[in-house]
Amino acid sequence: MRVASILGFWLGRVLLSALPVIAAYPAAAESVLTYHGHGNRSGNFTVPELTWEHARALRLDPGFAPRFEGHLYAQPLYWRSSGAAGGVLIVASESNIVTAIDAASGNTVWTRSLGRPAPLSAFGCGNIDPLGITGTPVIDQNGGVLYLDAMVADAGGPRHRIFALSLKDGALLPGWPIDIADALRTKNESFDSRVQNQRGALTILNGTLYVPYGGFYGDCGDYHGWVVGVPLADPQRIMAWRTRGRGGGIWAPGGIASDGVSLYVATGNTVGARDWADGEAIFRIAPDLHHSERNPDFFAASDWRALDTRDADLGGTNPLPLDLPGGPPVVLALGKDEKAYLLDRSNLGGFGGSLVTERVSTYPIRTAPAAYRAADAMLVALQGHGAPCPHGQGGDLTVLRIAASPRPAIASAWCGAVSGAGSPIVTTTDGTANPIVWMLGAEGDNRLHGFRGDTGERLFASPPLVGLRHFQTLIAADDRLFVGADGRLYAFTLP
Repeated sequence: MRVASILGFWLGRVLLSALPVIAAYPAAAESVLTYHGHGNRSGNFTVPELTWEHARALRLDPGFAPRFEGHLYAQPLYWRSSGAAGGVLIVASESNIVTAIDAASGNTVWTRSLGRPAPLSAFGCGNIDPLGITGTPVIDQNGGVLYLDAMVADAGGPRHRIFALSLKDGALLPGWPIDIADALRTKNESFDSRVQNQRGALTILNGTLYVPYGGFYGDCGDYHGWVVGVPLADPQRIMAWRTRGRGGGIWAPGGIASDGVSLYVATGNTVGARDWADGEAIFRIAPDLHHSERNPDFFAASDWRALDTRDADLGGTNPLPLDLPGGPPVVLALGKDEKAYLLDRSNLGGFGGSLVTERVSTYPIRTAPAAYRAADAMLVALQGHGAPCPHGQGGDLTVLRIAASPRPAIASAWCGAVSGAGSPIVTTTDGTANPIVWMLGAEGDNRLHGFRGDTGERLFASPPLVGLRHFQTLIAADDRLFVGADGRLYAFTLP
């Protein structure tokens, strides 16, 4: 079935400022603790002053030009301690350098080196050199602690290590880092850092840190998709789940999503699997990393063998939990096969058991989606060329309308003229009003673009930015937008 365009009358009433704030996407807290702002990866930020009209006057702040060492793939984070007048931005680079930057002045607060990153020559394949911190870290607000995974060049070869740093001064906490291979060996599990990469964002749920792992660009070696759990109160009591077959990596930038009860991950292509071995799938995993084999707890594409062959896997984006107005809780999955899969969150459906499957893009979907609420549906922004886009629109930004009534349906809302591979976010002024979709044309036109969330009207386009890496996203904090790039941060502010 082809994706239908939204009828013109609907566009005029998509977002009503009188609607209540959605419980699933609360107003942004003072701190940005995790990838896309929330555990559900909604990418939904509240900026009270950033109206549609004000967005047209947004400008790059020439006086804000902090510098740090290394290439940047991870999303910056923002932390404001209790009672503090201002906050700090946290960046973690491929040079294994973590830097805290005063969000107002741009001055460096502290810097911490976590060891030498691994050269690309240490691996059988890949496309990042050197390789240090790639996955977006996560902050424990209560403890004031930053958690991250770093690939460290050790005398015996590259090692994945999980670090815990005090946000006050960057000091390493006692009992850390955790060497993943050594810790899993005590559980009779074999983990080889030479074939396992860590690209997906980390998350914390109920006092446990969760870290996803996949493989390298090129699918070399006997890698698997892993989720490793580390109880923060007892980091030596590590636990893990992995895919059965070779491959099935968990590599999407958004990593692990959560609805506050369970964890959701998307696995990529398996390599050489004759029988299904956990690839091309969406899994619901319990906090103790137990996974049942029942159909309600996983979804797998019915054509998984063909997807494996074409490397057209479901692993390019994280699952996105959604609460549809007037409908059941769902999960949206987006694939490199150009399709969107809408799943019942209470019953993911097993093999081919989606509520709706639609082709929504004309090329593979990667990066991470963002979600915001309309009057009677959820809108989801993604990096992909819509199939089809409404007349006169087109580019690397597509917004879908996902509705529950009269039956679950996915349709095209609008498309934005962006060239590049950034991950979109959404800002609103109160949780629903003045929605603006923002996206970086990373490794394309390299501009920051802003569009009205209801109609797709262009509101803003920045000058080209230097140093953007593909899949990069941005954050909103302190009434500003912050963009991370190689060796520096950009700030966009209102006049």
